[in-house]
Amino acid sequence: MRSDRNIQRPPRRAAAQRDTTAAPAPAHAGVKVSYAEPQRPPAREARDTWEGRPPRDARDTRDFREARGDARERPDRPATRDAKPWGGPAPADRRDRRAAPSADARPARPARPERDAQSMASSRPRQEDGPTRTGRVQPKTGAVAAAHPRREVPEAPRPHTPAPARVAPDDAGVRLSKVMTERGLASRREADDWIDAGWVKVNGQMATLGQRVMPDVVIEVDPAARQQQARRVTLLLHKPIGYVSGQAEDGYEPASVLVTPGNRWTEDPSRKEFHPGHARGLAPAGRLDIDSTGLLVLTQDGRIAKHLIGNDSEVEKEYLVRVEYTRPGQLPEEDLKRLNHGLELDGVQLRPAKVSWANEDQLRFVLREGRKRQIRRMCELVGLKVVGLKRVRIGSVVLGKLPLGQWRYLRDDERF
Repeated sequence: MRSDRNIQRPPRRAAAQRDTTAAPAPAHAGVKVSYAEPQRPPAREARDTWEGRPPRDARDTRDFREARGDARERPDRPATRDAKPWGGPAPADRRDRRAAPSADARPARPARPERDAQSMASSRPRQEDGPTRTGRVQPKTGAVAAAHPRREVPEAPRPHTPAPARVAPDDAGVRLSKVMTERGLASRREADDWIDAGWVKVNGQMATLGQRVMPDVVIEVDPAARQQQARRVTLLLHKPIGYVSGQAEDGYEPASVLVTPGNRWTEDPSRKEFHPGHARGLAPAGRLDIDSTGLLVLTQDGRIAKHLIGNDSEVEKEYLVRVEYTRPGQLPEEDLKRLNHGLELDGVQLRPAKVSWANEDQLRFVLREGRKRQIRRMCELVGLKVVGLKRVRIGSVVLGKLPLGQWRYLRDDERF
């Protein structure tokens, strides 16, 4: 077994025998180094004396701060370095070591000669017959113009265009369909349909839907529109009680549902053949209440509807009205005169009417207007209660022998 005791080690040197030769001292030996702020090399005398300034001592700087009241304790900095917290310019030792030339040593700039406007214009180069910044071509002048004469190109004749239609602005004039209706050409609905189909021209130009024109424009209608208008039909119906004259309301059906081949009057004097299209687009020309009966006009022709129910219509409508007097005695003669003329509805004076006794309990009304429930409200004002109402005539067309709930065509010789 090996033991460390048997290993022979070299003898130790004595302290006296040790090498006491000192190592060479470093270059910075003897210099006190502070790690709080790095030491800067002292400023050279040449820097302080640049531009003829005398050297400054640190004590002078300290005395100046004390004189101005700034006696704060802060380490002195070299006078040649600008102390700025943001870095500032480069230190003086990093700048160009060459001395800056003085203002007197710099060469003087020669004076600029005076130039007038004429000399400036003559020295400026001209642009001969070329496009300018605005895109225009400058005309040639001088020798260039003589060498390249300009050829005159005759203008091409302009095509003749017709005068535009006298169309009013969007906020002026009258709607074209209204002008056509006022002239009796078509109803408002028909006029819009014709304009949309391209059958209407204004001053020779195609009209547009919703166009506004002046009242004196020339309106042309295509013959195709007249042919279509001639194919539209007008029907006469004996409306029973329980049907509304217009659209369905409150669960009641419109009277137009009665226009079927089975409900056509067998003694219809017209020779027209029924077509399913005749039952479409029928509009009532005149009001007839749900609890009233009599003659009702259903038409596809807007001109007839305007002629019968327009604001300026003068067509007479005749009614037979069965009444009961709710006051003691009989209807005074003064109240009968009031029914003819002198009543108001909703604050509006009614137009003159023709009211007379047809028999003991029945009055005959001839009106030129058709306000809602007009006859019933007129009778209530004088103490009369309407028991039954029947319309028997519109213009020169009478109900005649047309049975209840049946219809017939308007003859070509009949006029309202």
